[in-house]
Amino acid sequence: MNSNSQSVNQSDTYSHRLADIVGTGIGLLTLTLPLFIIAHYSSNNIHTSPQPMMIRMQR
Repeated sequence: MNSNSQSVNQSDTYSHRLADIVGTGIGLLTLTLPLFIIAHYSSNNIHTSPQPMMIRMQR
């Protein structure tokens, strides 16, 4: 009975380790991908706007 439980534990350990690796990869993508996308698109869309115009109001 112990030999069966050891083989089950080894496959459980492998599946847990694989799940940890996949979860870590998904977590890293979730945190870094939006930052790269924002940095990529915001650097291309920077426009320097002229100084706001001062409107002189008559009294």
